[in-house]
Amino acid sequence: MKSENVIVEKNQGQALVTEHKEGNKKKLYIESYGCQMNLNDSEIVASILAEQGFNTTTKIENADLVLVNTCSIRDKAEQTVRKRLQKYNAVKRINPTMKVGVLGCMAERLKEKFLEEEKIVDLVVGPDAYRDLPNLLKEIDAGRDAVNVILSKDETYGDVSPVRLNSNGVSAFVSITRGCDNMCTFCVVPFTRGRERSRDPQSIIKEIQELADKNFKEITLLGQNVDSFLWYGGGLKKDFKKASDIAKATAIDFAQLLDMCANQFPKMRFRFSTSNPQDMSLDVIHVMAKHKNICKYIHLPVQSGSTKVLKNMNRQHTREEYMQLIDNILEIIPECAFSQDMITGFCGETEEDHQDTLSLMEYVKYDYGFMFAYSERPGTPAAKKMPDDIPEEIKKRRLAEIIQLQRSHSLYRTQAFIGKTMEVLIEGESKKSNLHWKGRNTQNTMVIFPKEHYKIGDFVNVKVDDCTSATLLGNAVGYSDNN
Repeated sequence: MKSENVIVEKNQGQALVTEHKEGNKKKLYIESYGCQMNLNDSEIVASILAEQGFNTTTKIENADLVLVNTCSIRDKAEQTVRKRLQKYNAVKRINPTMKVGVLGCMAERLKEKFLEEEKIVDLVVGPDAYRDLPNLLKEIDAGRDAVNVILSKDETYGDVSPVRLNSNGVSAFVSITRGCDNMCTFCVVPFTRGRERSRDPQSIIKEIQELADKNFKEITLLGQNVDSFLWYGGGLKKDFKKASDIAKATAIDFAQLLDMCANQFPKMRFRFSTSNPQDMSLDVIHVMAKHKNICKYIHLPVQSGSTKVLKNMNRQHTREEYMQLIDNILEIIPECAFSQDMITGFCGETEEDHQDTLSLMEYVKYDYGFMFAYSERPGTPAAKKMPDDIPEEIKKRRLAEIIQLQRSHSLYRTQAFIGKTMEVLIEGESKKSNLHWKGRNTQNTMVIFPKEHYKIGDFVNVKVDDCTSATLLGNAVGYSDNN
């Protein structure tokens, strides 16, 4: 089973490394916390700063500029970043010319605190203001604090080619939307990342082409809510109703974008994340079914199995609608795999609500999930209007029950693959053995098998002989026809 650290990716807090650019004399140390969008944003920042004479370094002591890209989703993430900032400031005493900056979601939320009260940073930059970094750095050089956390209606960084950080050279993330309109009561994203807007499809295709030219084999289309992708010439999704008739008639939605990508790059494998049940149209599922190179896996957060709790969370679907969506998807793609996000212990959640969550999990039997106890986020509608009234020990028990059930479902799902042969894209060496490769099948399950003569980036057919609850074990039986 994938535990909670997967949602925040294996690169949490690692110093990000890019290719060395000749002639760049300044050193940038950049760490990312939080979602995959944040890692993708760090790649955009590295690209903008490479033009300003910065190369990345993994040694914080050598850095001229230290940036931490932050997350506000859970309290734990914020506490981690605070500890890191204390560490940076200890280094700053040794290297007083070093500048420290906070990027991303926490920047937007805690700008005054960081700059004025605690005086622990020189620079605060929100998710839509990365283009302003060159000007902000000039402000710091002139001895002034620099801050820009203005949220944009149209910034998508569509024309910035991200510098791929810590890349395995095989799979990459391409951001297609920014922001979110859903206003779930527990979530800070609409306040820290702004309203939803989509990126020009041509700039997306161009970025995928650049990755294809560099031999990347798998792309994940990324957004806070990819299913509601809507390009009508630029602007906020909520303003679509004001668009001209011609803009409406020629608009491109997510199903069309996915179809475009799969058609144009038949040898590239495609995934997408994150989906939202209320925006998931069956058009998208039909496109997935039509193309072999779109992976048969959907991350479909539900958050709770109780309609009452879903209503309190302002999720725009009921328990029954979610179950119906799962049924409809499986009718079109019987082999589709699902993963979940689950929050337990949300305001007012009763034992009956908790049982509803467990029974929904039994109904779907997710392949894996990301499970959390609710932690109140300042500034959200829930924090303002709903008491966080579930005692910590009850949250912990419910979370343990959810995790335990998910473990059994994960094992049930991996056991179903035993004896089957499946296509796997080799991503790298197995963590536990340098004699084995690891890669994922179309359902996003990790597969481990002996290296033999195969190499990273190959598509290989692997026959599965054994499994754990998180991993399939097998042997390659030859190349797949996708090479």
